[in-house]
Amino acid sequence: MPPKTPILLLKTRSSPNDSYDDFFSTNYIPSFIPVLEHRFNKTNLSHVRNLFVSGAFTKSNGNTSPENKDTQKYGGMIFTSQRAVEGFANMIEEEGLPLDPKSTAPLILYTVGPATARSLTTLRDTHLPGATIYGADAGTGENLAQMMLEHYNKIYPSSPSTSKPGLLFLVGEQRRDIIPKTLMSDTLPPQERITVEEIVVYETGEMDSFEKDFQGSVQNYKDEGHEVIWVVVFSPSGCEAMLRVLGLGPFADKGDGNKERKIFVATIGPTTRDYLRNKFAFEADVCAEKPSPEGVAEGIQRFMAK
Repeated sequence: MPPKTPILLLKTRSSPNDSYDDFFSTNYIPSFIPVLEHRFNKTNLSHVRNLFVSGAFTKSNGNTSPENKDTQKYGGMIFTSQRAVEGFANMIEEEGLPLDPKSTAPLILYTVGPATARSLTTLRDTHLPGATIYGADAGTGENLAQMMLEHYNKIYPSSPSTSKPGLLFLVGEQRRDIIPKTLMSDTLPPQERITVEEIVVYETGEMDSFEKDFQGSVQNYKDEGHEVIWVVVFSPSGCEAMLRVLGLGPFADKGDGNKERKIFVATIGPTTRDYLRNKFAFEADVCAEKPSPEGVAEGIQRFMAK
């Protein structure tokens, strides 16, 4: 049996279980190298809790007129990162989320990928019974936004005398604005627009130790005699340090010089692929068609088969 191939996952290992660890442990040697450190904004997370407690997600009993003080403000929430789910879950664990199922409207939880959907499912089953998770197969924010326009407008159709509740988007300090722009676009008929309110619940920064940690892991696997190593990149953060260590892209004449190309790079999706391409003129060997362990593995298998 040939030795397992190391696969360096440039992300923080999810707790308590990580789908990438579970999936790749069978045929690879998965190793997690955190690129980012996340700091939760507890003030804003407490504000989210207060929105639930104060009735922002409360049923309006069909009366959505401006005079009705009990008008439902939000019909759902948007999560496009596991960190946002983690911050929301931590807040609930620490502060609780007292809800009256009889007065709380059915909650829609929109998500952009299977990993985040799995985290939301655990949260939903424990704390938000009755909530519906939608968008696990969207793949990108652009796709999710288009799906939401159709899905949400069917649930909350607007008329001249009523308006639909908005959506609460829990985001990081650094994020793309494609979802709010799409849902609130001036090009849409007014009755189809969906108000999105963003609340920053975590901040992100690149770890000072990442480049050193990554270089050490690469060197260890080389010293062990592994001929092929895969690196999976999950975001633009850390890309420059990664290329510098591997001696790729603009650093091809520097670093340790990966001239024989025994170390290959896969990206979790097109956003990171395009960032490497446009910023560093480096073409990743694989771009996963779906942002999931299975999507990454399928891309790697196709590449190696060539």
